[in-house]
Amino acid sequence: MIEIKNIYHMLAYAFQVLNKDSYANLETEEFEYTSDFFAAILARGIRNQIKLGLGRDYVEQTESLRSPKGKINVSLSVKHQTLLKKQLVCTYDEYTENSYLNQILKTTALLLIRSSEVSIQHKKALKKLLLYFSNVEEVDHHRIQWSCIKYHRHNATYKMLINICYLVIKGLLLTEKEGSHNLARYLDDQKMHRLFEKFVLEFYRRHYPEFHAAPSYINWNVDDKMVELLPIMKSDITLKYKEKTMIIDTKYYRHTMQSNYDSKSLHSNNLYQIFTYVKNKDSMNSGNVSGVLLYAKTDEEIVPDNVFLMSGNLIGVKTLDLNTEFDEIVRQLTGLAERFLIDLS
Repeated sequence: MIEIKNIYHMLAYAFQVLNKDSYANLETEEFEYTSDFFAAILARGIRNQIKLGLGRDYVEQTESLRSPKGKINVSLSVKHQTLLKKQLVCTYDEYTENSYLNQILKTTALLLIRSSEVSIQHKKALKKLLLYFSNVEEVDHHRIQWSCIKYHRHNATYKMLINICYLVIKGLLLTEKEGSHNLARYLDDQKMHRLFEKFVLEFYRRHYPEFHAAPSYINWNVDDKMVELLPIMKSDITLKYKEKTMIIDTKYYRHTMQSNYDSKSLHSNNLYQIFTYVKNKDSMNSGNVSGVLLYAKTDEEIVPDNVFLMSGNLIGVKTLDLNTEFDEIVRQLTGLAERFLIDLS
């Protein structure tokens, strides 16, 4: 379980816009439910977007017109017998606020307004803001094409807001009964894994620019260079300092240990993965490459905290406690880099 205020910190690293003054008091507010927390973010974010101006886009329209414009659809005109009314069916692009991004914002705000877990204060704020969306249609949240959304300089301010909408709709929606929407109190594992990975990456980018933190591709160390059929290896996070390299693979599971009858052990596939990353990266067997499996802490009694020396390379299995004061999270991440990267130099 993660404290909601720490979800704020993680989002603030993932989306720098949350560090602006308009979001400043979110850290100090008390939220019982994650859905209420997201409603507060959206209320502030949508308000900021309205001040900048709701984004517009070209949306294709098809209707019968007396004065043709755009492309005339002859087949539809004949089919619907619009010529009898001295009209033609035309298809044209309209520059309108009824854009896909605004539709997603409105749909998500309405879902949160209908939730029993969102406070009256934030419901009122969202309802007031939706007055500016009178010309925007609601969409079926099950059919949103998230992968089709593209960002550019004209809609870049929507990126954080749409990502929050994604977390609300994909991560929180569990059941729909009798027209009401019941939202889970916490993000599901898949969505939290993405946020966890992004948070750790951006933490090291901000506080340790000298580590050049970034995801990275790892080449297979094969003698004949025949790699066409081999899977692509890409690390979540790679840190570099002087001659040293540290590969971090973040994991977010409900259960960090695997069970085999009555015994507990580390996830074998995860260990194989990080070992493969490290040994292929350290093609010269220098020992300058280390790897860490970084798990988000769960409520389990056994908490992974191990360091192994495997064929000359350090492999760590560590746990980050996200249900503690954020200063402690900072200390844990700092200590991780010191142990596996700086102290080895």
